[in-house]
Amino acid sequence: MKKNITIVGAGLAGSLCALYLTKRGHNVSIFERRNDLRSEIITAGKSINLALSERGLTALKKVGVEAEVMNIAIAMDKRIMHDEKGNLTEQLYGNDGQAIYSVSRAQLNVLMMKLAAKNGADLYFNEKCIDANLEDASVIFENTNTNQKQTVKSDLIIGADGAFSAVRKQMVEQYDHDFDYNKIDHDYKELHIPAGKNGSFLLDKNALHIWPRGEFMLIALANLDGSFTCTLFAPKKGEKSFEGLNSEIEVENYFSAIFPDFLNLVPDLYKQWIANPTSGLGIIKTFPWHIKDTAVLIGDSAHATVPFYGQGMNASLEDCRMLDELLDKHGEDLKSCFSEYSITRKPNGDGLQDLSMQNFIVMRDNTADPTFLLQKEIEKKFSNLYPEKWIPLYSMVSFTNIPYADAWKIGMKQEKMMEEIMKIKNIEKEWESDVIMNKMCSLV
Repeated sequence: MKKNITIVGAGLAGSLCALYLTKRGHNVSIFERRNDLRSEIITAGKSINLALSERGLTALKKVGVEAEVMNIAIAMDKRIMHDEKGNLTEQLYGNDGQAIYSVSRAQLNVLMMKLAAKNGADLYFNEKCIDANLEDASVIFENTNTNQKQTVKSDLIIGADGAFSAVRKQMVEQYDHDFDYNKIDHDYKELHIPAGKNGSFLLDKNALHIWPRGEFMLIALANLDGSFTCTLFAPKKGEKSFEGLNSEIEVENYFSAIFPDFLNLVPDLYKQWIANPTSGLGIIKTFPWHIKDTAVLIGDSAHATVPFYGQGMNASLEDCRMLDELLDKHGEDLKSCFSEYSITRKPNGDGLQDLSMQNFIVMRDNTADPTFLLQKEIEKKFSNLYPEKWIPLYSMVSFTNIPYADAWKIGMKQEKMMEEIMKIKNIEKEWESDVIMNKMCSLV
């Protein structure tokens, strides 16, 4: 039966969900508190470039828009690590042909909104959700330009309004849903490496570049115009933190000492430093993700995470696909559909959080560690010999649709096993031998 559906938030999850629902024949209206990005010039600022991987691609493919998205994506098949002297080492993410994809959040969002509108969704901008009656499926919006309020009544509300979701706030306040916001001790700031002459790339475009420095790190992802979007992650306070980076000389000295090859690529570093905001990072957990058959959360409103596995967007797009599959299963019984969605997706939201925080340590510490890189080579060899016995954790997360919760459990079991392998005498010389591979077979 055709329903009138209100989606709060026109971000990636809201726009993709609208595509799924309009293809089912429903009337979909999306209300977004920001301006219409489709009419704006897209620039750098506060939006970390996104890494699109298999589960995100699977969700886009199911609704028939994967090819259009791939037109604005750049393949990254490896990490390239930059040490403090500017020396480079690299590590493939997977096997030949396996890659994640750098994509501009703003460009992707504009594309997804255009596709949703083309498919019949109505989009309204500068409309801020200020209240909602979730059982009645009615939302009060206030126009941020005119302050005019309106109440929108529908059959279903979908909260796709991000980490600081107004829809989730109503669930927590009115229905006492579980909610936890854990702000981490690191902030981030976006920076920009300009394109070279004639739009050339000053770094290898087909890699995620990492400057790992222990408690902090810098990353860079390529853009289609030859530039790179970069993000510095550092502690809020203490040694080598954002706290001590205020004057031009402090910023210049910091980058000169710690990221010298990066400094050479950014002629207007301090100008960018003062222009771009320093932003916080945190993890959101909530439960349940729905109210009866009238309201449901998707994306960051349910499980906002830190960006260290590049999975926040992929998880949000996967929400849309999983919800669509459960709509197939339950038909008109939305109450059962949303209940199963909450129960089955919540553990994967939590698994995503665990994976993201663990990968922060991997990126900032371990990618500079020869022992870690050797361990990954051993895992890769074993996986290629016995693919039915072993999929490396990174591959499970980025190149399959194995649920996050399962990937986390398997990955932790693998890590314990690899601790034993890495203790073997002369492992750095013996690792390619049959003895080591047989030993791993016996432990799996």
